[in-house]
Amino acid sequence: MSQLEALSLAGLELSVALGPAPGCAQQGAAVTGKYRNLFREAGHPDAEIRAKIDSAWQQFFHGDSATQTVFYWAGENERGRLAFVSDINNRDVRSEGMSYAMMIAVQLDRKAEFDALWNWSRTYMYNGDPKHPAYKYYSWSMNLDGTPRSESPAPDGEEYWVMALYFASGRWGDGQGIYDYRAMADELLYDIKNRGVIEGPWKSRPERTASEGAQFNPEHKMVRFTPDTRRPDHTDPSYHLPHFYELWGRWGPVADRPFWLDAARISRDYFQKATHPVTALAPDYANFDGTPVTAAFNPRSGTFGPDAWRTAANWSVDWSWWAADSREQVLSDRIQTFFESKGRYGNRYQLDGTPIDSTTHSLALVATNAIASLAATDGVRAVRFVDELWRAQIPTGRYRYYDGMWYLMALLHVSGEYRVWTPKGLPKP
Repeated sequence: MSQLEALSLAGLELSVALGPAPGCAQQGAAVTGKYRNLFREAGHPDAEIRAKIDSAWQQFFHGDSATQTVFYWAGENERGRLAFVSDINNRDVRSEGMSYAMMIAVQLDRKAEFDALWNWSRTYMYNGDPKHPAYKYYSWSMNLDGTPRSESPAPDGEEYWVMALYFASGRWGDGQGIYDYRAMADELLYDIKNRGVIEGPWKSRPERTASEGAQFNPEHKMVRFTPDTRRPDHTDPSYHLPHFYELWGRWGPVADRPFWLDAARISRDYFQKATHPVTALAPDYANFDGTPVTAAFNPRSGTFGPDAWRTAANWSVDWSWWAADSREQVLSDRIQTFFESKGRYGNRYQLDGTPIDSTTHSLALVATNAIASLAATDGVRAVRFVDELWRAQIPTGRYRYYDGMWYLMALLHVSGEYRVWTPKGLPKP
């Protein structure tokens, strides 16, 4: 059998396994507990899938410090060991990467690494001064020694921290202090929705003042790009995580649960507004009505780039977990149709598909396009994106942080190993 025939056969199997066509009622994996393993559906043995995931974990978290790992042990304090994940290219520690790594650790049952990352986050990134504009939030960018570069928060980091902490409570149970995972999740979730505006100076640069408020816009019920009240208020389509919001609407502080269920519905509608009607490409930043935003500090923010790569993964996991909006399947079909038409595609485009960078083929985008197969309905096409992820080499070198985080998360999503872990005493989905 030729490779093309094998892919077509695997694609047929994948198509058959998709179940009901768009618009038909079905339950998602968060409810049934049955998470699809697209690698297995494409014909890969379980032992090989397990080995691929384990190899990626070993390399990114415990590989060669100069060329492979992004995870670094960093001593200990009275709460235990400390560790951070570094953006190798920029030589900093980012809230995005720390929260991603904690999510990966809980999904792979790696409690020691999870706790060390959380300890570093609380020790160095957390702003505990009530007069600080980012009080109760986490600085989004830190130097490797724990001193801040930017003391303002990036809401995607807080979102992933909340979800990782709830899952840690579900998988391992709650401990004491900062390791009382559920209490920590409740506190942070309450604050990102309800915290009032605080204006004041940064700790590291007293001459700089900032004004930060809630991380979600209360009128639109959408995540903000930044809670900085001095900037024009807008969002980032890739920050929209309705699959998380559905859980927060069941598990979070009781008074706020209706808000989170509304936010899930609104984000699903927002994916339709923010994506191009043919390509399904989204911009990096967008207004609350879905129109692109070109930021003064980022002139390409209105185009499809590294932030926006994640948007397809978000709607696809939402479909996989909840099966609440069949329009997400249409979006996955559109974006996979677009990238299939490009062959070896680049990594930045105008929303209509006009290429901006047609030469750089980024593994993080390969990863998110493979995750889109969780919602796609064309099995032959979907399996080609899964196969490219399977054949990809574990990234090394200068750009291994972003590519690597999404490569490993994609392995977990596509293999069905990225799951909901319900804390004790809370309702199962």
